[in-house]
Amino acid sequence: MEFLCYHRDRSASLPLRYELQEEHWSYMDQYAKEMIARGPTFADDGDTLTGSVHIVDLPDAAAARAFAFDEPNYQAGAYRDVLLRRWRNTLGRTMWDFPDEGTGGNRYLVLGLGSGQAADLTVPPGRNGLIAYGPLLSDDGGTWLGTAALVQAPDPGAARAVLTPDRYADIEVHNWQFGGRPS
Repeated sequence: MEFLCYHRDRSASLPLRYELQEEHWSYMDQYAKEMIARGPTFADDGDTLTGSVHIVDLPDAAAARAFAFDEPNYQAGAYRDVLLRRWRNTLGRTMWDFPDEGTGGNRYLVLGLGSGQAADLTVPPGRNGLIAYGPLLSDDGGTWLGTAALVQAPDPGAARAVLTPDRYADIEVHNWQFGGRPS
């Protein structure tokens, strides 16, 4: 089962995040085989960390909760909240398989939070900039709760356009970059 986990930073938690950086990477190294995508999100200035997104393939919801809440930054209080949702990997690949074919632009996490009639269940046509894409679901997979995408696009507006605007209560767009332990 695939899950999207988005830890949102507390304000002024950057020193704590830097202090725990090695512990965070060591923790995530344990999940290298399960990782579909990962990376930090940033404020509009492109420098200020605002959170950390991880998309993982785990056995069940209990394993996903353990992944999200045993994470060292969470345990130390660096995060203000956690969005943890079952997710379906509509593209069937990891971020490392993304064919960056010169589409250019920046990278974004796009979260469409919705309820009611499901929307955007299939990959939008002509979206070469999609890195990861799929519906957000209830733990049992039976209820659509929104859609999440990692997108390479010229700007936040173009990233937001991968979702049908009037089908969501809110659409969030966050600056995002590929994550992982530096080589």
